[in-house]
Amino acid sequence: MSRTTLRHLTATIAVALLVVEAAAPAAARTPGSSALGGVRTVVRDAATGVPVPRACAALVPVDAAALAAVTLGEDQHGRYGGCADEQGVLVTGDVAPGKYRLLVRPYDTTTHGWQWVGRHGGTGDRERAQVVQVRAGAVTEAPTVRLDPPGTIVGVVTDAATGAPVNRALVMVVPYVPHPKYDDHGPTTDEDGRYTITGLGPYHWPVQFAAYGLATVWSGGVGGRQQARPVQVRAHQTAILNQALPAGIPLGGAVVVDELATYAQVIAFDAATGDLAGVADVGSGYALRLLPGQRVKLRCDCAYVPPVWHRDAAGFNAATPVRVRRTPVVVDFNLD
Repeated sequence: MSRTTLRHLTATIAVALLVVEAAAPAAARTPGSSALGGVRTVVRDAATGVPVPRACAALVPVDAAALAAVTLGEDQHGRYGGCADEQGVLVTGDVAPGKYRLLVRPYDTTTHGWQWVGRHGGTGDRERAQVVQVRAGAVTEAPTVRLDPPGTIVGVVTDAATGAPVNRALVMVVPYVPHPKYDDHGPTTDEDGRYTITGLGPYHWPVQFAAYGLATVWSGGVGGRQQARPVQVRAHQTAILNQALPAGIPLGGAVVVDELATYAQVIAFDAATGDLAGVADVGSGYALRLLPGQRVKLRCDCAYVPPVWHRDAAGFNAATPVRVRRTPVVVDFNLD
């Protein structure tokens, strides 16, 4: 095995261990409480009550640090999940104790739409989803999943300063870290700035938009999910959501490292919620654009070593928040 291959393998294992550590709540790592838990629910058609097979659920952590344990090419929807059997029964095992919300993705999105699972039905708002407490050594009963018919969102993304359409903008109901090489992860805009999102349940959905050289925003042009202006999706109908992307305020700096990773990135997370707020590729430095008033925590996934949080913190909780004002912000990373 070559030294280069060994470095890559060592780095992959180190990053994986760090992400798992961040994703598991502290209670799950306490001596004497190592038992894992699980979640059980039943997936049904909301109108008929008939079981729906093969729908899959992701257990999305409530804890911001666990939510921020996301890396290259991954959706920000946690690390546990399962799919319903032919009777609609969905059981997820080996889950670290903690609090989660369920995001359900039907197998057939022409019949049923995505949903966050609420106590009595679906919602498009993560914060309105029912919180499920997973306990060590126990299987928790989650609310029954009641799937509704799907709807569609279409729109145009433009540059707020020029009005020009923005090509290759990412459009997301669940934020994700884009991979520089594999860029077909989800809906993106075409050369006219147009996009389409299909298969969403008939609820109010906040939507996130990201494009190179512009600020990443939620629908309504805001920096945080909780302030977003959601779009109303209706069953078997098409909703229109256009969004202009502002230039934002530059946040960047130098990255000093002995050997830069092949796909090096600096990732900004909302300091309060752990939501993705921006991703920048790294060369000798990096450049993000954020909105005035945003407060973020920064992680440099830049070398063949575990990620580094600002300022040399052990993880999300210990990282130093950065406040974006109306002038450029400089945050350097030294990984030597």
